[in-house]
Amino acid sequence: MSSVIGDIVAQEARAIGLLLSSQEVHAFEMYAAELLKWNSKVNLTAITKEKEIAVKHFVDSLSIAGHLSDDDRLLDIGSGAGLPIIPLKIVKPSVAMVSVDAVAKKINFQRHVIRTLALKNIEALHARVESLHKTHPHYFSVITSRAFTRLDRFVSLAAPLLAENGTLIAMKGEGAGDEIAESNDIVTAGGFTITSIQSYTLPYNMGKRVLTFLKLGKAA
Repeated sequence: MSSVIGDIVAQEARAIGLLLSSQEVHAFEMYAAELLKWNSKVNLTAITKEKEIAVKHFVDSLSIAGHLSDDDRLLDIGSGAGLPIIPLKIVKPSVAMVSVDAVAKKINFQRHVIRTLALKNIEALHARVESLHKTHPHYFSVITSRAFTRLDRFVSLAAPLLAENGTLIAMKGEGAGDEIAESNDIVTAGGFTITSIQSYTLPYNMGKRVLTFLKLGKAA
């Protein structure tokens, strides 16, 4: 794996206030190498160009790193090839993290990367998220999902797992405004309030993204 991915991730991480060590940069390069290796046999991603992997997968995943504290417990729903959870674990090693996905091959890949990078305090679960409602009720302080499902369904799946005063972060692509508007009544009926909507543009003109933050209860 060339240094293109490491250089881009390090540069763009610095732009959002994350100074990566050489070990962390190398971890991203190893992750990308394993992603491409596995993807040649198992369909994990349609994004296979190095620059796009660096930006659309890794840099995009890091967009919520600044919203995590060391004592948080993070759940990533429908994490696929480990996005955003593995990039977040690389730069936030102190945060306890759990990913869940119903597709075995994707969880197998995540577990392989976790072992390869020797990541600690992170668990990849092959399960439907609904099965966590009994084992992890109101446990996670932050729950995220990256382009997994509609906002209203994400909220309904995540609500039983969210700790008191916890935060939901929906990571969406361009055009999320209509979906957010259409989901607002259902979200509100579930007792949640959209506290913030943050739009940003990926480097190298690789698209626009939207982060939607939600909390239980009325806005302060």
